[in-house]
Amino acid sequence: MLAAGGGRIVNISVNHSTMHRAGFVPYGPSRAGSEALSRIMAADLRDTGITVNLLLPGGATVTGMLPPGARLAGQRFLDPAVMGPPIVWLASDEAAGVHDERIIAAEFEHWLRDRKARQ
Repeated sequence: MLAAGGGRIVNISVNHSTMHRAGFVPYGPSRAGSEALSRIMAADLRDTGITVNLLLPGGATVTGMLPPGARLAGQRFLDPAVMGPPIVWLASDEAAGVHDERIIAAEFEHWLRDRKARQ
């Protein structure tokens, strides 16, 4: 990416409570590590044309990580497709100036609307 003069890195993370929730070893700590990695990469790659951002679903998501019976608990679960629109946008030319952000996919439309209003 450096040789090409730019690129997009989007790392996937989770909410902070999942990072230290009992029973989520090694998943939680690995996601905490990915957040630290993303922040350091963003600092190191600033002004190189490579953007680094974090994307997280914004709640419990229907994945293989759900414990058996979890869907019966009455909790609302996100569809993994919630990640699609923001990750496609982050890879687009429109997101060229977006760097070192932590974006919650379930709140993406609101985040994007606020971002455009600030410009």
